[in-house]
Amino acid sequence: MSTPSPGTPGPVGWGVLAAGKIARTFAADLAHVPGARLAAVGARSADRAAALVHDVLGPDPVDPPAVHGSYAALVADPAVDVVYVASPHSLHLDHVRLALEAGKHVLCEKPVALRAADWETMVALAAEHDRFLMEAMWTACHPVVLGLVEALATGAYGTPRHLRAELGFRVDAGPEDRLVDPALGAGALLDMGIYPLTLAHLLLGPAEETTALAALSDDAVDLDVTVLSRHPGGALATSSASLTSWSDRTAALATDRGRIDLLGSFHHPDGAVFVPAAGDDEQGEAHGGGEQHLAPVGEVLGRGYGNEAAEVGRCLRAGLRESPMVPHAQTTALMRQLDAVRAQVGIRYPGD
Repeated sequence: MSTPSPGTPGPVGWGVLAAGKIARTFAADLAHVPGARLAAVGARSADRAAALVHDVLGPDPVDPPAVHGSYAALVADPAVDVVYVASPHSLHLDHVRLALEAGKHVLCEKPVALRAADWETMVALAAEHDRFLMEAMWTACHPVVLGLVEALATGAYGTPRHLRAELGFRVDAGPEDRLVDPALGAGALLDMGIYPLTLAHLLLGPAEETTALAALSDDAVDLDVTVLSRHPGGALATSSASLTSWSDRTAALATDRGRIDLLGSFHHPDGAVFVPAAGDDEQGEAHGGGEQHLAPVGEVLGRGYGNEAAEVGRCLRAGLRESPMVPHAQTTALMRQLDAVRAQVGIRYPGD
């Protein structure tokens, strides 16, 4: 492998595992990441991998990546340093294992697994093979969200008391679609609910108590889920996800001094603005009595997936095996929270 050693600026060779929509977006975003190169694409057939390359890089790319018709061939490619696992989440454990056992570092799309035990197996495998492992949670790497976390830490915007976040859209798909197929870990919770739960973890700290309700289909697929969680200091979060309705995809954090709105879709926001409460003299004096836009930490790379890749590259150059931005403990806490929600509302996946 050509993985850069600590302290050197060598390029990171990326291998994209799978050729679906999110794999294409990630591959396109690599062009915006300094020191990153799309080295190879692997799919269930060479034609699918070649189609991704054509759609992302055009018919005659200057530095074409290798095309592989199997995942085994992808992870065996010596030009690949890091594998981005973009397959359905029910397959993540098998594909992460495949990459780690081949000696590759791994960035695995969210949700990183069906259950906490599978994620913990991945962590053990990464330690056994001395490889880097990170969940691909773009919200946790997003400059606007990072700026909000930093701003809250100063205390200038008050003490957070309640977060509301919701993400939903109507899914009209056949029974074989991954969003509605129980064998593929279908449902609103894993595919969309992970986002508001992650935001609550980032802004309020790990959940200390979780209560959930869900509407299930005849096949026991969770179509709509709402989670109420309590966090350190007594702060509360209300997180909702839906496969049946069009939500506004927004989030707002209420503090004892005002409200912070995430602008646009909260899981990859366009900005964050603090709206001081009427009569808050301290905030009125500090910010002129009006709204204040919070500063992001850095720039958005591509659509935002590039920020994940940039963080992986930074960690590899530093010789790290997990990211301080998306640490293993954070993913573990969220996977255990998802397990708790599933147990409460009756969601089961193959292998439970």
